[in-house]
Amino acid sequence: MRDEVDLGPPPDDGPGHGDGILDASPLGGEEAAEAGLRPRTLADFVGQSELKEHLAIILEAARRRGQAADHLLFAGPPGLGKTTLAGIVAAEIDVALHVTSGPALERAGDLAAILSQLAEGDVLFIDEIHRLSRAVEEVLYPAMEDFVVDIVLGKGPAARTIRIDVPRFTLVGATTRTGLITGPLRDRFGLVARLDFYEPEDLEAIVVRAAEILEVDIDTGGAREIARRARGTPRIANRLLRRVRDYADVRGSGTVDLAAAQAGLEVFAVDERGLDKTDRAVLDALCRRFGGGPVGLSTLAISVAEPTETVEDVHEPFLIREGLLMRTPRGRVATPAAWAHLGLTAPRSAPGDAEPPPGLFG
Repeated sequence: MRDEVDLGPPPDDGPGHGDGILDASPLGGEEAAEAGLRPRTLADFVGQSELKEHLAIILEAARRRGQAADHLLFAGPPGLGKTTLAGIVAAEIDVALHVTSGPALERAGDLAAILSQLAEGDVLFIDEIHRLSRAVEEVLYPAMEDFVVDIVLGKGPAARTIRIDVPRFTLVGATTRTGLITGPLRDRFGLVARLDFYEPEDLEAIVVRAAEILEVDIDTGGAREIARRARGTPRIANRLLRRVRDYADVRGSGTVDLAAAQAGLEVFAVDERGLDKTDRAVLDALCRRFGGGPVGLSTLAISVAEPTETVEDVHEPFLIREGLLMRTPRGRVATPAAWAHLGLTAPRSAPGDAEPPPGLFG
């Protein structure tokens, strides 16, 4: 890859995001640390084996034909490697990577200016592409299909449109909200791929690789323990590695072994199932205050003093994946596994059979 050009600030993930050790969104100032750990080639990228095979075929075909690769859309939760894959796409075909985001492209002219800067075959990466405005998206359509940009000069009856050719390029889009991508935009991508959460063995390999780069002395037990609690997310695994490294340097021998990983993660309030304090607070409120539910999302969020968006986007998905919480038409319900995890005895009635007892929000 020749160069990486940053064309705007990273997207704002909204209120409540990016403030916890197990939040998959990037924390403040974390971008530089992440950049140093990112793999640069498909061979070094761990996990997502099916997607890797698809990309290997697409990129090799583009190289052999001497053409820009098809446009690519990567979808999935934060922290799974969408930005990393955009960099790998550019590196594999040896072109420049231009980075921007949906919120940074406020006007159609912003996108037109970026497209005019591209060289033949370059990769344009738009993070949070579902947040593009309608006006910007309309400019993007002909650029993706015909590599032209239509610019309107003037207003009213005197307005006229001029068409400008742009170099053939590859657009890589990333989104955490696939449902917000419009049909016309989605249909213009040659490959739409969803990234899956990672298996523990893949995360263990990612932790070991990061430890080598960071020059951290780590053994198999330490790497495995960090991977086990990382919620299937490489960004979280790398973050936990850095925190356990800090613990090992300050209170241990400097080696991240099983004991250091367990003790360090306990200090940072990450339990054996990968839950943090807020996760446990949500379950505790659901079980103790509301008798296991059902209870509405907004009421549950107020009870733990967190924004509704944070509970819904950051904490609920993992609790549901772990089988600790269910969404029902009547509200959120704790599962028997949630009661057991908190060391509580579940009521005899099935979750959701009874109304929650009256209380502060009853």
